[in-house]
Amino acid sequence: MITREQNERTRLVFPSLQRLDSLAVSELQQTAYYVQLPATRTVFAEGDCAESLALIIAGTVRVYKTGRTGREITLYRFSAGESCILSVNAILNNQPFPANAVVEWAVESVMLPGAVFQDWVKRYPVWRDFAFSLLSLHLASVLQLVDELVFRRMDARVASLLQQRSHLHNPIWITHHEIAAELGSSREVISRILESFAASGLIRSSRGAVEVLDFDILQMLSVG
Repeated sequence: MITREQNERTRLVFPSLQRLDSLAVSELQQTAYYVQLPATRTVFAEGDCAESLALIIAGTVRVYKTGRTGREITLYRFSAGESCILSVNAILNNQPFPANAVVEWAVESVMLPGAVFQDWVKRYPVWRDFAFSLLSLHLASVLQLVDELVFRRMDARVASLLQQRSHLHNPIWITHHEIAAELGSSREVISRILESFAASGLIRSSRGAVEVLDFDILQMLSVG
């Protein structure tokens, strides 16, 4: 059970849920539960049973796949006002979770038991629309990921990541391993690319950080 304040906060963060009728709002309050999860906490491991659906009201969760060699690639992230489409799919189709999910920034979430969510999708158009909108949103992001993997050079993808992150923080506090895990590459490949960027005067790389020095050239490289 969640409090009335948590219920109202959830529907404020998820505008589509403001269309729930009074009965559905009451069911949400009586059935959902509130959790707080610290950074680095595993939400799901590949093969887990998806017993609940997270409605994130603060924080960020990273969803990624790990290959046989141990190499990782980020599939997508979901943050405040979002949920996980792979969880929705696993719950509605009674399948195991097909990837890994870990808390990247400390999370506050309202959790819906899987069986309850299945029932609500059947009974309430608002919850059906919620599931379909998630599918549409994340399908577009996955198609973009496929496009990058198939058609873009790795140096352009690294440049794009650095260019985007530098708008938030510069230096960017990120390791070579974390860049590799984000982009589905190896640490060795990423290190070679960053060494090349540094030799050209585009960046300054230090332990656990990358500082962008030439934004214009990095932007040009990112469209390659």
